[in-house]
Amino acid sequence: MELQQTATPQDPRSQDGIAEASQARLIWDKFRKHKVALVSLYIVAAFYVVALFAEFFQPFDPNLTSRSQVYHPPQVLHFTYVDVTGSRVFAPHVLKQKLTRDKLTLKASYETLENERVFLRLFPKVDSYKLAGFIPANRKLFGPVDPGERVFLFGSDRLGRDMFSRVVAGTRISMSIGLVGVGMSLVLGLIIGGAAGYFGGWFDTVSSRVIELMLSIPTIPIWLGLSAALPPSLDPMTRYFMITVILSLIGWTELARVVRGRFMAMRTEDFVTAARLDGASPRRVIFRHMMPSLVSHIIASVSLAIPVMILAETSLSFLGLGLMPPSISWGVLLKEAQNIRSIAQAEWLFIPGGFVIVAVLALNFLGDGLRDAADPYSQHGA
Repeated sequence: MELQQTATPQDPRSQDGIAEASQARLIWDKFRKHKVALVSLYIVAAFYVVALFAEFFQPFDPNLTSRSQVYHPPQVLHFTYVDVTGSRVFAPHVLKQKLTRDKLTLKASYETLENERVFLRLFPKVDSYKLAGFIPANRKLFGPVDPGERVFLFGSDRLGRDMFSRVVAGTRISMSIGLVGVGMSLVLGLIIGGAAGYFGGWFDTVSSRVIELMLSIPTIPIWLGLSAALPPSLDPMTRYFMITVILSLIGWTELARVVRGRFMAMRTEDFVTAARLDGASPRRVIFRHMMPSLVSHIIASVSLAIPVMILAETSLSFLGLGLMPPSISWGVLLKEAQNIRSIAQAEWLFIPGGFVIVAVLALNFLGDGLRDAADPYSQHGA
């Protein structure tokens, strides 16, 4: 007796019993095999979470000064201590440090007070503030149990300002200026390069000569010249916007040249000709049929251009031609470490440089992973 096979409904996403996956799912599955890029993704995501909710992560006002806590060294965070009964108690804290001066040389130094502690707690209630600039909030990630106390996990600067809070506040500008600048460069590069490669003619000639001229000039002198031309009286937000525009005016040329070359090669392909004969408009042919083939290169260009923007802003601010106080960025913070005294007595002022290195490396590794995952001819992780 022949058994009849029971028909089962097929997966709506499959055809003829063969499972199908979307392009996004294929890219993600391939990206997950790139372990370094996956770790970099989490690091970059953490940076942008801190940048978005910087007010929540900074325990103190980044501009709060203290004349009695100038160049305060970093304090080590302890999680337990032995109480008077001899038992170990879980209580996050730091040891107090007292400022003293040598009677002969007047050299300042900090003495650790072993029996005096500043206890910390999670989510303490503080004065009301605006989270991300518009969300009312009154909680911080952590803070001292006694609101009158201060802790310096990353030390303090020459005005007694908490470096941890300032590094967190600087994350917002340093990480966002890369996104905004790359966004503007991406739009300019795709539009100008795509139009030049698709239409050709006089527009291609003019745009190509402009791109070649801009690429022939060293990038740093252009940045320095344009930044130096900004009036020093600009308010922080206007200066931030102008620095972003300056970085974007230089960053679009490389992408535009590559897009132009790819479009010139593709405009005679059969699928482009078929789209034209079908009555598709030039805009639809460019963005619906030709642009998707550049996804892997666009992803790589964007992810690799963000660290370049971050380094450019850091360099300009470090040289005094970018953002200036009271704006806070990693470059502005590193400018505090330009003198010999800082190098000799307050080496913790270089901590923002470590965050620049980690962010740039993570973004570069992330870009490599995204490029390999989006490239159909890449064999990484196969």
